[in-house]
Amino acid sequence: MKKFLPIVMLLMTGAAFAPAKADLVHRLTTSTQLSVDAASTHSTRIGSTYSVSGNNIKVASENDHFAKLTAGTATAAATLDVGAYDMNTSGSAFSFTESWTQGDAVNAIGAGVDVTSGVVADMPAYGEVTTFSGGVAGTLAGTITSAGVMTITAGGAGTDATGQFVSELTIN
Repeated sequence: MKKFLPIVMLLMTGAAFAPAKADLVHRLTTSTQLSVDAASTHSTRIGSTYSVSGNNIKVASENDHFAKLTAGTATAAATLDVGAYDMNTSGSAFSFTESWTQGDAVNAIGAGVDVTSGVVADMPAYGEVTTFSGGVAGTLAGTITSAGVMTITAGGAGTDATGQFVSELTIN
């Protein structure tokens, strides 16, 4: 038994020197993102409207009328046919309110907006128009070398440049 004791002790010490097992992941990521805003125009064509209200007012004769809209065409908005008014009872109080909005003509498809080098040169002549000039890349640039060195150069108005370096270490 005494002969086996040193061998058992040697086996026990050998287990203490066994290599440890660990999963180790190291990830390096470098990226650049460059963007230039696009030019855009949003427009809404408005229609023709007419409204009238009042009291102690009448049309001037049986052949007259209050103002009215006349039908438009495929490319033209409705127009106003003005009326002829008169007081109903002379010398009495009266009120009269009239409102007229001329609608937009219909632009041909593709007409009304020109964009050159990101700049909106002209826009449609509609009642409601929102226009954004696009960015100009100019000197906008981004590079990454094989050594991971990142270089970003600013561009003109309406541009964005983003550089990112990520080091991730995972130990399981």
